[in-house]
Amino acid sequence: MGSDEYACPSCGQPVGTVVRRHKTLGAFVPVWGPAPCRNPRCTAYVPGGGAAAERPGPPEAPAAKAP
Repeated sequence: MGSDEYACPSCGQPVGTVVRRHKTLGAFVPVWGPAPCRNPRCTAYVPGGGAAAERPGPPEAPAAKAP
């Protein structure tokens, strides 16, 4: 996998791979990219637990008003 591995542009430490989706011609296709840096001494460090914490959740629905 040598060429498929990503490295942080700031510190050079290896980072994981994140799969996101992109809509093309009405179909969602996977797009692979580098994950955020997890080195606490790096300037590009992103604190967080895992991939689920990086994804935004569904938008909050406004509360219904009672008549």
